[in-house]
Order: sequence, then structure tokens, then C-alpha cells
Amino acid sequence: MEGSSSSQATREKTQAALSSVIAAVGLTTFKIIVGAVTGSLGILAEAAHSGLDLVAALVTFLAVRISGKPADEEHLYGHGKVENLSALFETLLLLATCAWIIYEAYQRLFVHPVEVEVSIWAFIVMAVSIIVDATRSRVLANAAKKHNSQALEADALHFSTDIWSSSVVIAGLGCVLLANNVKGLDFLKHADAVAAVGVAFIVIYVSVELGIRTIKGLLDSAPDGLVEKVTAVVKSVPGVSDVHKVRVRPSGAHIFIDAHVVMDAALPLGEVHTLTEKIQAEVRKIAPEADFTVHAEPPKKVEEPKVEPPKESAG
Repeated sequence: MEGSSSSQATREKTQAALSSVIAAVGLTTFKIIVGAVTGSLGILAEAAHSGLDLVAALVTFLAVRISGKPADEEHLYGHGKVENLSALFETLLLLATCAWIIYEAYQRLFVHPVEVEVSIWAFIVMAVSIIVDATRSRVLANAAKKHNSQALEADALHFSTDIWSSSVVIAGLGCVLLANNVKGLDFLKHADAVAAVGVAFIVIYVSVELGIRTIKGLLDSAPDGLVEKVTAVVKSVPGVSDVHKVRVRPSGAHIFIDAHVVMDAALPLGEVHTLTEKIQAEVRKIAPEADFTVHAEPPKKVEEPKVEPPKESAG
């Protein structure tokens, strides 16, 4: 039953990632064509961004498929870390995009100015981009929440910021349109390049946030507050006198937890096993996907201080 549930989760995550790949292909192609025709750096920047979105979506698609594989002799904790690696790869791609956008904006603002032709198609492509990004961000976010997938969550966060960056480009194109039709507003012709820089800084912010979370996952950093919650839950189970050495290790969509639990030394083995199952059930209420291992211990014996016999007097 558990294997079937895992297979279903992998299938649903893969479908969500595949929908993102298809959307990225369409948007990238559309933006490249319109950007080349209009000469808009803002749209070309968005096209480059969408192109890297496509690469990132492909990596995420492969990552969720590989991470769903069961543990084997070489990967005893499963393949969940592949999701963390895909998120790190996506972060590096985004930062590379930002560097290119800022460089091109500098060239257009201070070295080789380029006249931008604003057409209805420029606004249409960005409006379509916002609609598609909003749709796929919602799909990815729902799948990420349901299956606790860091790779899908990273993609959802990424595409939600695309909505804002596309809005910035639309604002830049609107300013260029005003400059072309209203005297005294020539300075607004540079708004397209400035908007591209705005896109870059939005992406840098998201990339840094994503990079920090990814590195934490690769370094096995425990989710904030989870150790304390697990400790409190285990202590609340009747029959448990103490708990210590609680360790949490995230791996993609899975979390591995182990803890040393102090129980009555007089309990029969069968009752110890039953109590262990109760503890695991309570912990899964706060961490449903957790693989929880309990190490049962008897209470430590308190050594009584040795009383030395009174010394006989020499007299």
C-alpha cells in the first residue's frame, strides 16, 4: 500500500513538472519572436528568463522522477537529495541570467542605445505570460504542498515572481509608448532597459532565497522548530519518561527522524513495540512523511554513594 502511495505521489509530481515544461516551451518561443521583432530588451530579457525557466523545468522534471525511486544498496536513504541538487542548479541558472540582463541594460543605457518599437504584440505576449505563469505557479504550489516537494516548491516560487517581473516589463513598455507620443517625456525611452534591470533584481532576490534554502537542505539542516516539536510530542506519550538525541535529516520530500526514548525497564518486549508504534503515530501527525526510528532505552541507574565503614580506633 505504501509503495502504491509513493508511486502515485511520483506520478502526480511528474505531471505537474511536465505541465511546467510545456508552458515554458510555448512562452520562450513566443517571447523570442516578439522580442526580436520589436527590439525590446525587456521582452528579450524575459525570453532569456523563460529559456532558463525551460531548462530549470526540465531539470525539475527529471529530479522528481529520480527522487521517487526507492532506496537501494547505494542510496540507503533514497534519492530525495536529487530535488535539492535540481534547486541548486536552478539557482545558478537564474543568477547567470541576471548577470546577462544587467550587462545588456548597461550597454543600451550608456554604450549603444537601441530604439524600441512598441506594438500591441509586446503587451499581448507579456499578458499571456502573466496568465500562464499564474496558472502553472498555482499547479506547482498545490503539488508541492501535497507531496512536500522542495523542487516543485522552488519552481512555484520562481514562477510566481515571474508574474511581477512581467508586470515590470509592461510598465517599461508603457513608458516607452508615452515617450514616443508625448513631447517632453523623451527620458522615458530608457524605461525598457531600466525595467529589464528591475527584472534582474527581482530574480536575484528570489535566487538568493532559493539558494539559501537549497544549501540548508544539502547540509541536512533540520526544519525550524521540528526537533522541539518532535521532542514535545514524544514526551507527551504515556509510558515515556524521557527523550533525547532527537535528530532530523531532510531528504527531498522525505524526512528521517530518530530519537532515543527512555521507557520502563520492566516492560515486556511486546509492550515496548506497541509503545514505539504509538510514538511513531503521534510524530506522524506533525510530520506525515517522516521515517521515524525509535531507540528504546531503560532509565539510567542512579549509583548510590559508597559508605565506608567506620575506622577502628588504634587505642
